Amino acid sequence: MAETKSYIAGLYCSRCGKGHSHEIAAHLCDCGSPLLVRYDLERARSELDRNSLRDRSPDLWRYRELLPVEREENIVSLGEGFTPLLPLRRAGASLDIDLLYIKDESVIPTGTFKARGAAVGVSKAKELGVGTLIMPTNGNAGAAWALYGARASLDVKIIMPEDAPYIARAECSAGGADLYLVKGLISDCGKIAARAVAKHGWYDVSTLKEPYRIEGKKTMGYEIAEQLGWRSPDVVLYPTGGGVGIIGVYKAFLEMRELGWISDKPPRLVAVQADGCAPIVKAFAEKKTQSEFWENSRTIAFGINVPRALGDFLVLDAIYSTNGTAVSIDDDTIVASQVELGRQEGTFVCPEGASLYAAAKRLREDGWIRRDDTVVLLNTGAGIKYPDTLSFAPPYLEMDAEL
Repeated sequence: MAETKSYIAGLYCSRCGKGHSHEIAAHLCDCGSPLLVRYDLERARSELDRNSLRDRSPDLWRYRELLPVEREENIVSLGEGFTPLLPLRRAGASLDIDLLYIKDESVIPTGTFKARGAAVGVSKAKELGVGTLIMPTNGNAGAAWALYGARASLDVKIIMPEDAPYIARAECSAGGADLYLVKGLISDCGKIAARAVAKHGWYDVSTLKEPYRIEGKKTMGYEIAEQLGWRSPDVVLYPTGGGVGIIGVYKAFLEMRELGWISDKPPRLVAVQADGCAPIVKAFAEKKTQSEFWENSRTIAFGINVPRALGDFLVLDAIYSTNGTAVSIDDDTIVASQVELGRQEGTFVCPEGASLYAAAKRLREDGWIRRDDTVVLLNTGAGIKYPDTLSFAPPYLEMDAEL
């Protein structure tokens, strides 16, 4: 069987540091904390030259040595990754930020950044011989894992809130997943999934309950650095629900420094949430290392409607360690920002992505973002996946009307 040259060296607990094998299906540590992937970066530094990436295919597997899949035949791909880093010149001028960019994940397969985690997570599940996956989801992750699971010929079971976006539900059905709707939040879906795992022994791919989704998400950090000529931006703003992406981006910049691929420090990370569900923002304001469950959470930015994340302490550590911050935005401002970005730049971003523009505006007004900072908004998906967010009533014309 063909091998990829992965430098994976094992798993370790993100809280207690205990080591775990990457050759068996693993979930949480004995202490109940998420596991992370460790690589032999010392060996990778001596053997792997970043210049060797130049002629590789423009997808996330260009970083395959720093991903956990060890055999090439187990890679499950739909061409995900290497999404554009677009300059926002008009929007930047309106915010008084000289170098404002958007990392646009709307063009990735399944329409959101969730495809990254699904590609790597499903590939590793296939390599481990997993037969059935189960996950709770707010919509987009379930859609991605359903479709990638179909490509890998895996059985997939998805549990999501009944008011999840319709398009995500349709994607799950298109992929042949068993889809179940729940009258409740993602936290309620998680409880049902946990009972099913205990009963049937299915492979739980809930956020941070398997170690490999984060490895797909971290490639956003590698791409940003490569697209900026192997340097760190000053600020990255990220819409934060379960927090896997912001943890992954931080992990990427730490790995690149250890590899010698970048010399500057990681960017200041900004966790952006909605006013109706802001547990990380509250914990940060109170200088805590863990968040509290957010009661009665509700926001149109459905992807970040997560009352409490399993990896909240990792999100907060990433913010504190980079001298970052956390900001929450109200729903009306999110919608207004969607429209403003669309009219200025021709980008129809998802509500979660729109929250970043509003957050950048506030942080620039407060002086936290400087005019000469290089700032990246990490738009996590396409606005067309939320067709009901923007309501409008265009005038109708008669057939013989003149304009």
